[in-house]
Formats: sequence, C-alpha cells, structure tokens
Amino acid sequence: MDLTLLIGIIGSLILVIGAAWPESMTDAHPVKSIKNQLFAGGALVMLAYAVLGYLNGGSVFFIILEILVVIACILMMTTFEDRLKTTLILLSGASLLIWSFYLFEEKKILLFIIGLTTVSLGYAFRAGTLRRGLALTLGSVLIAWFSYLEANWIFFWLNAFFALFSGYHLLKGMRAD
Repeated sequence: MDLTLLIGIIGSLILVIGAAWPESMTDAHPVKSIKNQLFAGGALVMLAYAVLGYLNGGSVFFIILEILVVIACILMMTTFEDRLKTTLILLSGASLLIWSFYLFEEKKILLFIIGLTTVSLGYAFRAGTLRRGLALTLGSVLIAWFSYLEANWIFFWLNAFFALFSGYHLLKGMRAD
C-alpha cells in the first residue's frame, strides 16, 4: 500500500469516526468537544492526503476542499456567532466558485463548490443544532457525488460514510425535537 493511500484512509477514518461521534452539549468550549477535535485532526490529515494526491497528478480541487475545511475547523473551535462564521465561509465559497469557473468551465464544479461550502458551514455551526447536521449531511452528499465523477474513491467513500453518519445524527436530533 502506498503512503498517500494510507494517509487518505487514516484521515477518512478519523473524519468518519468524528461524524459517527455523538454531539455533546456538555462541553463548555468547542475546543473541548471530542467530535470537533476529530473533525479538525481528520481535516489536517486529509489536507496532507490532498497535497500528496495533487503532487501525484490528482485534482487541485481536493486541496481547495481541505483548505476551506481547515478554515471551517478553525472557526468551529471559536465561540464566534454563527452569523459571522457563515459570512466568512460564504465569502470564501463564493470566491472559490468564481475562481473555479474562471479556470474550469465544467458544470460538475458546482457540485463541488456548493458541497464544500455547505459542509464547511456545517463544521462551523454551533454543535447540536439541526442546521449543523443538515449542512454536514447535504454537503457530504454533494462532495461524494463530485468525488464519484472524479473517480477519487478515498474522498467518495469518506463523504458517503460522513453523510450517512451525519444523516443518522440529523434524524436522531429531529426526532428529539
């Protein structure tokens, strides 16, 4: 097994465990949340995977994905209002959308950018909210679809399982309300 694949599998497992981990409303600060720590650690490992993949001929879009996810993880660890986090991520996502259409004119890039922005919003939203669960689930579905079209199976399976577990917690949260 090559090192790039191994790093991708490890990062994916960390993120999927984070998606499966239940939200804890008892943590006084977002930095203390195990779920948030798993998301942040997994995002850093997946950034390394995306860079190594790009150096071996992979898509630059997966580096962009992971950079925005790392930014979202930084915001996730803060106590900023969701409104500020949303504004920062939407501005970043809009910039990526404009840039990607400038460089590439493929329509499937829309799946990627919308999914990326949506999952990043999910990372940054306050833990335990329905909108966090919805954003993580829908964003992951769109990124999985894009990854399928790009034949990037690490990102496909990561996002498929991430969507599955996020969707499970979303439905569980909806039933509790």
